Amino acid sequence: MDSAIQNKKPPYLMLAILFIGAFVAFLNNSLLNVALPSIMVDLEIADYSTVQWLATGYMLVSGVLIPASAFLITRFSNRNLVITSLAIFTLGTALAAFAPNFGLLLTGRMVQAAGSSVMGPLLMNVMLVSFPREKRGAAMGVFGLVMITAPAIGPTLSGYIVEHHDWRLLFEMILPLAVMSLLLAVWKFRNIMDQNKEASLDMMSLILSVIGFGGLLYGCSTASSDGWTDGIVLTTLIVGGIALAAFIIRQFKIDEPLLDLHVYKYPMFALASVIAIVNAVAMFSGMILTPAYVQSVRGISPLDSGLMMLPGAIIMGIMSPITGKLFDKFGPRVLSLTGLTITAVSTYMLAHLQIDTTYTHIIMIYTLRLFGMSMVMMPIMTNGLNQLPNRLNPHGTAVNNTAQQVSGSIGTAILITIMNTVAKTEAESLMSGVDPATVTEQSTALLTQQSLLAGIQYSFYVALGINLVALVLALFVRRVDTSEEAVSKIEGKKVTKPAAI
Repeated sequence: MDSAIQNKKPPYLMLAILFIGAFVAFLNNSLLNVALPSIMVDLEIADYSTVQWLATGYMLVSGVLIPASAFLITRFSNRNLVITSLAIFTLGTALAAFAPNFGLLLTGRMVQAAGSSVMGPLLMNVMLVSFPREKRGAAMGVFGLVMITAPAIGPTLSGYIVEHHDWRLLFEMILPLAVMSLLLAVWKFRNIMDQNKEASLDMMSLILSVIGFGGLLYGCSTASSDGWTDGIVLTTLIVGGIALAAFIIRQFKIDEPLLDLHVYKYPMFALASVIAIVNAVAMFSGMILTPAYVQSVRGISPLDSGLMMLPGAIIMGIMSPITGKLFDKFGPRVLSLTGLTITAVSTYMLAHLQIDTTYTHIIMIYTLRLFGMSMVMMPIMTNGLNQLPNRLNPHGTAVNNTAQQVSGSIGTAILITIMNTVAKTEAESLMSGVDPATVTEQSTALLTQQSLLAGIQYSFYVALGINLVALVLALFVRRVDTSEEAVSKIEGKKVTKPAAI
């Protein structure tokens, strides 16, 4: 396959169509978070936990459908798959844009998630078969620009729109982009990847996958607000854990697994997957804890909070293609060690934020952290995928995406729980020995700020520890051999040497 790719020009037009569709899908993932309070007021929703389902439900649907992406990519032509995905996403966007009530808005978000869940894995697989292994770094770097930058600019864009316009504009501006992507796909998209029309779907694996990943994602997302001892949280986590264990066992026993977990027998892929999981926890921590500090401790507006994250998003967008080219030249170890060291230093600095830390200083630290992370994810992931035979690419990308989503959700829930627990303990400590008669509204507000700051600082120290684990693991990364002989061995083919003259 790789030798054939070298003699064939990559399908740049079809990649561009996929990039537009994936960018819109990834942007939509984080676009609504800042707008939830405005939606509560407009649709007269009394409980924040109810409106939070617009974000939680989207994540749940994506999380349970991504494992099935390997089967979909293998079984159906990529032309039909991309057209169907974009059509479903466009329908969901239209439903959400014109929804007269919360029920229809939530339905639109769920339909959006169903359409977008396969876009990322499909784009990654098309890129893997479109470029030879020794040139995948630069190509995957461009993919990283979409995967990382789109969610990063979502809060900034959302903050501006919510402050100056109606929240429905968030969907109305996405709708024409979705329609354009769909029309381009119908007009110009052609089949690029091989398909296996004989592939069958194991329904038991699908059911266990939905219950397992859905239970864990739901349990962790609600644990951050309801607590880990809540009956529903415990039940969903236990049921999800049992179903996930049964799912994993079944994948090794059946001939056509939904997710072929034999990808973990390839050492560099397994190591890359573990590093990506650990790094996802650290990355999600910054995306949750930093806005909590900026808005709840410092009292900075949502728009200014979003603008604070914009320089980091721009830096990541610029660095992603550069990092890809550096990966092709130097390999993954130097980049990952450098990036994780920068991330560790900046996380340590975030753990030392104070009530009077300047806005400029916060921007610099956060931007530095994203700069470090831009050097890690794509090189590590690309190196791991380079060790897989092409037939396992759909399973490798599905495993990576699923593992990162689940670990990010679990890590976020744990760090928020730590933050809340430490904040509560700190508040009780500060209040001990204080005469209630002397407590004023101003002193109560200061107490809340100080206790929450203590919780955020402690959580960043935990994130630093997680980051250091990834740094140690990166010491064992080695570059996968992409020579013709090595690739032929990976693919299980014999190398045909030219006859001597």
